Amino acid sequence: MSRNDITIAGIHGKSPRIHDSAFIAPGCRIIGDVEIGPDVSIWYNCVIRGDVNRIVIGARTNIQDGSVVHCDSPKPSEPDGWPTIIGEDVLIGHLAMVHGCNLHDRAFVGLGAIVMSGATIESDGMLAAGAMLTGGRTIGARQLWAGRPAKFLRDLNEAQCADMQVGVAHYVENGHAHKAALAE
Repeated sequence: MSRNDITIAGIHGKSPRIHDSAFIAPGCRIIGDVEIGPDVSIWYNCVIRGDVNRIVIGARTNIQDGSVVHCDSPKPSEPDGWPTIIGEDVLIGHLAMVHGCNLHDRAFVGLGAIVMSGATIESDGMLAAGAMLTGGRTIGARQLWAGRPAKFLRDLNEAQCADMQVGVAHYVENGHAHKAALAE
């Protein structure tokens, strides 16, 4: 199905499930076993491709313009593969690449950052802009990591974690505004 230059398509008997309140911007491609929760915003020209495993995107999460979300298929060494599980209230910056990983509630992925298969960002953890979190690494709760490959930089304070949630609220509101404007 294609509408407003959005592609939403099933593959291998699995089709995307998108909550009615979610905002999917023009130019997006959402394929396969993808679940998108309430008040999620998927911004212009993103690709969410659940063709070889599943992708779950929790409530109020935003995936900003030009980002790619994929997963990793099962293989002998990893029989379940690496689904991409994104929790609630997660911020994913423009042009990020998120692949076969686990982003806990309130995680943050900076602009142009890469999260590779088997990596985890725990609650309130932050991967800085342009950083690359390699497979199997974990950013702990309230930690900031930066660099390529990413390394621990410092702990985040309460104000910094609260600022991230202000960003989440902004994207929920802005997503509703864009959805309404495009419906006119």
